[in-house]
Amino acid sequence: MLSHAMENYLKVIYEILEQEDRATTSLIAGSMGIAAASVTAMVKKLAGMRLIRYAPYQGVRLTAHGEKTALEVVRHHRLLETYLSEALGVPWDRVHEEADRLEHVLSEDLEDRIAAALGNPNVDPHGSPIPSRDGIIRRTSTRRLTSVGVGETVTVAEVADRDSRLLQFLGDLRLFPGTTVEVVAVDPYQGPLLLRAGGREFTLGAAAAEKIRVVSPSSGKETPQS
Repeated sequence: MLSHAMENYLKVIYEILEQEDRATTSLIAGSMGIAAASVTAMVKKLAGMRLIRYAPYQGVRLTAHGEKTALEVVRHHRLLETYLSEALGVPWDRVHEEADRLEHVLSEDLEDRIAAALGNPNVDPHGSPIPSRDGIIRRTSTRRLTSVGVGETVTVAEVADRDSRLLQFLGDLRLFPGTTVEVVAVDPYQGPLLLRAGGREFTLGAAAAEKIRVVSPSSGKETPQS
């Protein structure tokens, strides 16, 4: 039996590898808000259990067993976020923290009932894909908003969900998944972006734009992965 802390590490590693080429101890520490030394100790323990592969300064990779376990926790988490948002009306900037508390104690029966009640959704309120019961996850090819050129029109696909203040800010701007956005201008040297959406123009800093992944209108094909 894995502890809740171990499951949480596997989930975080998986989520980092969704966005980055490597899951370094510093990225894991930053994502979890804990000291790097604590991460190193847990990473060594998980490697000893053959749940991850770890080499100093080269990052962490999940083994097949580790990924299967991570996907189970990710499914619980994202289904809970969706249920809290759609059924209970919890704001999208609060569902992540609430789901963190509940994901480790959700039974498989309740998981199936929640999924059925929601119509077996493919994505959570932040646009992140929800793994299926058998560990299949349907991905859409996305890119960061900061990579979009001036004059391009794109659709918001996914927003990083760990910063509640960022989600509040983006919610105020109505930059939810599914929103169509045109990049009007970009200031040089990582300056803010001038965006147009829903007849409004507003600026968005590069740090916030980096947390938003988008798709072009002609793209968005899903790729199933296991």
